[in-house]
Amino acid sequence: MRDEYDFSKSTRNPYARKLRKAVTIRLGDDIIEYFRNISEETGIPYQTLINLYLRDCAQTKRKLDLKWVAE
Repeated sequence: MRDEYDFSKSTRNPYARKLRKAVTIRLGDDIIEYFRNISEETGIPYQTLINLYLRDCAQTKRKLDLKWVAE
């Protein structure tokens, strides 16, 4: 391994903008179980399935019809 590396001729990763961002989100056990069951059927990781579902909701501009009651 070298002591120093020369990065003066390097370029930025063109795909860096498309990388995913790690977030913490609290989901109910029933939701996780639902997506894990689908994951077992399809072979797609459950976190990827959740991401695909949320992307579909965002792209179709799907909105919930609910009333929030503050506690």
